Amino acid sequence: MAEKIERVLVVTAHPDDSEFGAGGTIAKLVKDGCEVTYVIVTNGNKGSGDRTMTSERLARLREEEQRNAARTLGVARVEFLGYPDCEVEDTRDLRRDVTREIRRWRPDLVITMNPHRTYNLGGSHRDHRTVAGVTLDCVYPLSRDHLSFPELMPEFEPHKTLEIYLMQWDNPQLVVDITDVMDLKIRALACHASQFGDFAGVDKRIRERAAELGKPKGFAYAETFDRIVLAR
Repeated sequence: MAEKIERVLVVTAHPDDSEFGAGGTIAKLVKDGCEVTYVIVTNGNKGSGDRTMTSERLARLREEEQRNAARTLGVARVEFLGYPDCEVEDTRDLRRDVTREIRRWRPDLVITMNPHRTYNLGGSHRDHRTVAGVTLDCVYPLSRDHLSFPELMPEFEPHKTLEIYLMQWDNPQLVVDITDVMDLKIRALACHASQFGDFAGVDKRIRERAAELGKPKGFAYAETFDRIVLAR
């Protein structure tokens, strides 16, 4: 494509989803000079097996972890929409909120999760699928059309996104070589300490998966996506 990717919006369901699915790609985009913004839909307040943990304390902890992980990758900013974990529904409110963030940050590229049920991406969490489907609807047509969510106007003008990357492991259309930023991806993931009892084991599994994804292209490590190029 002729247009250069300069602004990137990463829309995911939970703190840590961005690093797991696209941390290496995000690091490469930042190194290439792109301005990257995260939009995290939920507050992650259910993701703990610790019986002494409360939802309120966990939400605060995971926000701090996510900001640290984003800072590690060089992400410009992190926006939290604050929806409850495991309760995301495709509602007008959520579509409006995601549309607002797309119009606010005006990305050339949106990276998001997979809207299809698949068991290769975190067990195909329902929040992942819902957020991905909503994000696709907000990229097209909701953020593009001025008559959608008229209450957002005139502060948030319509915007056309150029491309979408959907996190995808099976038969991906796009394989990104993350060999030179693999250690950075791991350091960013390590910021999410509340989610790991044995980070050494997580590190091993993430490297093995990234090596498997890169092997067909001859890359030591890779992340993979389906790519949608939108009509100009």
